Amino acid sequence: MSASARKLRDRLKQPGPIIAVGAFSPLAAVLAEEAGFEAIWASGFEISASNAVPDANILTMAEQLDAAKRVARRVNIPVIADCDNGFGNAINVIRTVQDYEADGIAGMCFEDNIFPKRCSFYAGVKRELVSPEEHAGKIKAALEARRSQDFVIIARTEAYIAGWGMDEARRRAEIYADAGADMVLVHSKNPDFTELKEFAQSWDRDTPLVTVPTIYNHVSADELHEAGFKLVIFANHALRSSLRAMRSTYQKLAETRRCGDVEPDICKLTEVYEVIGVPQMRSDEKRYMPAGGEPVQCVILAAGDSKHLGELTADKPKAMLEVRGKTILQHQVAALNACGIKEIAVVRGYQKDAVRCAGVRTYDNDEWESQGELLSLLTAKNELKGRTVVLYGDILFDPSILQKLLKSEGDVAIAVDHAINDQPHEGPSAPDLVRTKHGASGDNSRFVPGADDEVLALGQQVEGANGEFAGMLMLSHEGVSRFLDAYNAASEADQGGAFHEAPSLAKASLTDMLQDLIDRGTKVSGVSIYKGWSEVDTFEDYRRAWKA
Repeated sequence: MSASARKLRDRLKQPGPIIAVGAFSPLAAVLAEEAGFEAIWASGFEISASNAVPDANILTMAEQLDAAKRVARRVNIPVIADCDNGFGNAINVIRTVQDYEADGIAGMCFEDNIFPKRCSFYAGVKRELVSPEEHAGKIKAALEARRSQDFVIIARTEAYIAGWGMDEARRRAEIYADAGADMVLVHSKNPDFTELKEFAQSWDRDTPLVTVPTIYNHVSADELHEAGFKLVIFANHALRSSLRAMRSTYQKLAETRRCGDVEPDICKLTEVYEVIGVPQMRSDEKRYMPAGGEPVQCVILAAGDSKHLGELTADKPKAMLEVRGKTILQHQVAALNACGIKEIAVVRGYQKDAVRCAGVRTYDNDEWESQGELLSLLTAKNELKGRTVVLYGDILFDPSILQKLLKSEGDVAIAVDHAINDQPHEGPSAPDLVRTKHGASGDNSRFVPGADDEVLALGQQVEGANGEFAGMLMLSHEGVSRFLDAYNAASEADQGGAFHEAPSLAKASLTDMLQDLIDRGTKVSGVSIYKGWSEVDTFEDYRRAWKA
């Protein structure tokens, strides 16, 4: 027994009109359900038009069924299928009912057009109807073929469409009702609702009436119900509005050749994600997939200037310097992609228009000169909503380092290079030093590549340091929450003074915020590495990067 059919049957017994709306695709159906409609009309007109063919039995029964069942699988409201003339005679109707019912459809509508039919609204075509006795035979066949008595069979007469008047319309409707139809649809293309209103007033059967007010569109569903109609179908408005919107968008794109010109007319990608269930997918991935399979996004911090590189960065930030045929940013994106990370955002600032790379989103920190790395990261706060990697925009690294970081079970984890004492730092900027719980300064005997250690302190003035922060941070979902909570607390307490090693919270670096997390009791894990990365901060760094 179909739960959908039972839902429709139960609704028929309740007071008030049932309003169904046409939906030609699962996406349209989801939007219809979201809007609050009680049922979906799998419109033959819309399904045919969405396949760019006339509504004239050109699509096969299997094609129409495929469209209807895909709609039914994506919504929790009943789907009523427009099955034209049953795709043939009574024998074809039997197979049609069996297949549609088996695929979760709640009800079907059969019209008394001949096969092949022509859409009711096509002008200048010859109108021929089968005899009412033949159509009544189809209705009886449908009723006997259904497995559940809840499955709704609607008989539709095109007598008004054919120009045969009320008497013939009433005669046919009565024959179909007496044949056992659960509902009767009386179709009309007269913009004046008077003839249908008179029909409903003279209707003396208990069989509920159905109407499709496409042409007499000035009449409301409540008025139609008051006149005597139980089911009101808004049959094809989704497709017609979609066609107009798509045509306008395509024309504007063709004229301007710039997709930004249509932005005011289209929805945001995030709206699409909501409708198609991306948030639910992410939730399911978190619940059912192992940690290694959890989606990861990345934010690359590339807002700062590059004063130590002179003319090399006069018109571009360091991230856009070319190294061995690719920019630093392209090297980073390739390494991220190699580790399965495709969602990548870049925070721009200095010479921001020069930052271009396929496959990334950009955020602009226009206050980069007066702000530090921390506020640059928070410019992309919308990206901090799950497991997130944060990278400095001027580092080159082997993907294996990132893989080790991704395997960390810590909520806040950083890459710590223990080669600091084997290769003294050279350059105008002091390194970001790290002291971890295991291993004393100058002693790498306890160094285990890829292993997690606990970070006790980090910054440029750390005594007893045994490692260097390699510019790579990973936050779990919980880590993101703790990071943002710590920043909010620091912001509330901020009175403009120093924040750890920074002159102010606004000028704070990542290491300042990480030290603040440590001071607040959050464990920061240090993932041990030994070389495999380099920072490009000076001309000598740049020269070495080319040779690597």
